[in-house]
Amino acid sequence: MTGSASGGMSIALTTLGGVYMEMAQAVGISPDLMHRVTAVATGGLDALPHNGAVITLLAICGLTHREAYLDIAVVAVVIPIIALTVLIILGTLLGSF
Repeated sequence: MTGSASGGMSIALTTLGGVYMEMAQAVGISPDLMHRVTAVATGGLDALPHNGAVITLLAICGLTHREAYLDIAVVAVVIPIIALTVLIILGTLLGSF
């Protein structure tokens, strides 16, 4: 609906940011870590097959989803989700860094 990860994050944090901040403070999670997790999480789901940028990229390159989406998914979805998992684990163990 928003067209981008940053647009969705902006809407979500404007609407629910205060609630998320209260929840984070209640369990001792720093605002810096919350922001990092939010930014990486939204970016990792920004290249799903129906995303306008993905469709435009494939159209410009003259490729179909079948031909090229696996490469896009690995680089723009799988790796960021792995990075998010590592970030959450490190944030849980070390706090904000």
